[in-house]
Amino acid sequence: MSTGGPACVVVGGGPGGMLTAYLLARGGIRVTLLESHRDFDRDFRGDSLHPWTLELLDGLGLVDDLLALPHFAARWFRFHTPHGTIRTTDYGGLVSRFNYVALMPQARFLDFMAARAAELPGFELRLGAKVTGLLVDGETPQGAPAVTGVRYRDAGSGADHELRAPLVIGADGRFSRMRRLAGLAAEPLGASSDLLWFRLPRRDDDPPEADVDLYFGRHHYVGLLGGPTDWQIGYSLPKGGYPAVRSAGVEPIRRFVAEHVPWLADRVGALASMDDTTLLSVDISRVATWWRPGLLLLGDAAHVISPVGGNGILMAVQDAVAAANRLVPALRTGGAGPDVLAAIQADREPTIQAVQAQQVRTEKRVAKARERGKPMSPPAILRVVTAFPGFRVRAARRNAYGPNPPTLDTSMLVAQPQSSDSAA
Repeated sequence: MSTGGPACVVVGGGPGGMLTAYLLARGGIRVTLLESHRDFDRDFRGDSLHPWTLELLDGLGLVDDLLALPHFAARWFRFHTPHGTIRTTDYGGLVSRFNYVALMPQARFLDFMAARAAELPGFELRLGAKVTGLLVDGETPQGAPAVTGVRYRDAGSGADHELRAPLVIGADGRFSRMRRLAGLAAEPLGASSDLLWFRLPRRDDDPPEADVDLYFGRHHYVGLLGGPTDWQIGYSLPKGGYPAVRSAGVEPIRRFVAEHVPWLADRVGALASMDDTTLLSVDISRVATWWRPGLLLLGDAAHVISPVGGNGILMAVQDAVAAANRLVPALRTGGAGPDVLAAIQADREPTIQAVQAQQVRTEKRVAKARERGKPMSPPAILRVVTAFPGFRVRAARRNAYGPNPPTLDTSMLVAQPQSSDSAA
């Protein structure tokens, strides 16, 4: 790296933060990425790389090396109900080289992206860097002091540091510390469920179920997320219902899975205790204003996406593209003022509103079925319309790309990555 401080500090090394930092560096912007953990080797809940994301990475010259890593190609999205299976989505009908969802452990994706970003001049990754405060400087016309950098603590040495930059981006997820430090509250929009996650082993003769196949029963449903070696399973429960589920133990969960996903019945014993589960409190919320002078929130830090549908990563990486399109030219020519930050929110907010509105409708439908004690299931009309292949392809296109997906301005990419051979 050249001397001098970065033009941008990105806080949070998830998919949105990592791709934001990568794109800024590819645009010739000096950027430092701060990640509070010491590595990416931990259990994430989002493993879905949608066709739009794969096409983006293809345009960046990254996808072939990425897909050489172990992954699972998911073609279908299905609902399994008491009245039969509804195949709602067929990615195989997409006109794309990537007519599937790649299910890859998020830790492997982040390791890959970090290694590619490290090849770029101007990129720096600091692991074990936990942000503890914002640096601010004076009043602005908007009223709040301008953010001019961050304070962080190094996990290895325990030393406190300051890092100044003209722009700070908070991409530190649904429990965003950056959001709290900036005083930007997220408004809940109406989640009524939580999910209890666990894993069961995958076998070669398992049915080709993939992506988020949902199995509906009375009071609960389970969602399956395929992977190269195991199944990640989400067991739904009413919001706030975890204490009762924990008290009952794993046996009711085993029975539900064995009854509704019978081909997993021979291995539910691998769920030995509640210690093998992780509670994910489902949230759908959005910050009214994603920025203040010198600071921008992206991804779940700005708008928490429900895991149902598996498009949280897609929304975060699309945020990264929309942000890079405006930030690279702005940072090259003097800085990203409030007009630029407001424009990024304006670019993305209609899409986020549409996605969250659909998720809220789903939550309400599930809550109503639970209150009535009826089996949870999709609307009856869905069985009729999904009988048409064209509907399934259109549904795949909506999920693969999201509403109004941004297009990366590749003309701004001035720093080229090394080839795999030269990097080795």
